[in-house]
Amino acid sequence: MGTYKYSAEFRADAVALARSSGRPVSRIAAELGVKHETLWQWIKTAEKAERPEAVEASAKDAEIAALRKQVRELEMERDILRRTAKYFAGETNW
Repeated sequence: MGTYKYSAEFRADAVALARSSGRPVSRIAAELGVKHETLWQWIKTAEKAERPEAVEASAKDAEIAALRKQVRELEMERDILRRTAKYFAGETNW
């Protein structure tokens, strides 16, 4: 099975058609020759792009997740260094 690439213009037109007509998305998708799941994804993506606060919030969430991961890694490195220092200092009591 191949992956089909649709132009941005085609996607935008399909989303506009789905929004403006009162017909079900599955019917419009069938008429356009795409899967209804694909058309729903395009609609969700367009809605998300129209809300700048959502994009801003998701960027903040991604940054927070990255920083938390970095903190976990640094804490692990710190613990390893502490254990190593205790070992070489002769304190075998872990």
